[in-house]
This record gives sequence, structure tokens and C-alpha cells, in this order.
Amino acid sequence: MHIQIVAVGKLKEKYLVQGIAEYAKRLAPYAKLDIVEVPDEQAPESMSAADEERVKAKEGERILAKLRPDAHVVAMAIDGQMWTSEQLSAHLADLGTYGKSHVAFVIGGSNGLSPDVLRRADTKLSFGRITYPHQLIRLIVVEQVYRAFKIMRGEPYHK
Repeated sequence: MHIQIVAVGKLKEKYLVQGIAEYAKRLAPYAKLDIVEVPDEQAPESMSAADEERVKAKEGERILAKLRPDAHVVAMAIDGQMWTSEQLSAHLADLGTYGKSHVAFVIGGSNGLSPDVLRRADTKLSFGRITYPHQLIRLIVVEQVYRAFKIMRGEPYHK
């Protein structure tokens, strides 16, 4: 399976880069992983609602340009479905069974995802109703995908 993470912004925090690299290494025997960063849109410190929508639209265009037409797109969205790790594992297994071997997880910038990206998504997923920094979500997504493959294979994983 090919897992793609398309995320807005450049990851600068060393501890997040190291964590993602560790889980990417662990994931390598199970799936091919590509992490694609798209530039965030420059925005004023205090934005109007119109400014916020403009920023999301520009970032959304960049995200959509990186998605393959045949990809199953999972948008990380606070109002998405909340699954257990076992449910995520079952979802990925089902996708593989039914010929969807390219799965793209999409992570928006600090303002979230554009309506166009949300419409393109096949699934909206949430890791809870609290707000996480979008940079941290990258690490969580890679860890959860790794955990999903371990569950899928019936292999042990620390709890």
C-alpha cells in the first residue's frame, strides 16, 4: 500500500521531524510512505473571515494539485469521524482488499482545510474534538498508520 501525507507548511521542530522519521522507518516494511509539504499561504496576524477563506482556498489548491486522481483521500478534520485504532486498521485493510492501494491523508494549515479539499475527501477523520497543532498531527497520523498495520497483521504493539 502507498500512504501519502499531504500537509500544509514546513515542519521545523526537530523533535517532530525525529518522531516522524522513526515511525516512517518502522512503517517501511508494511507500506510506502511519502510526505508532501505544500507552502502555507502568507496571512496577516489578525484575519477577517474573508481573509481566512482566501488563505484556505490557496492552500487547498496546492493540496489538490498533489493528490492522485485514484487516491482515497482522508481529510483530517475536527468534525470528522472518530475511530479507534482498530477501526482505522480495518478501514485501511478494506481499501487494500478493494483495490484502493493509494491512500492520502490531508492535513490543513492553522486555519483548516478548504471546502474544495473537504469535498474531494472520501473520508473525514478526527482524532478528537480538541484542537491539535497541525504539525503535531503529522506525527500522530504516521504513528496511527503504523499502529494500524501492526493491528492488521496481528503483530504486537505496545499499548
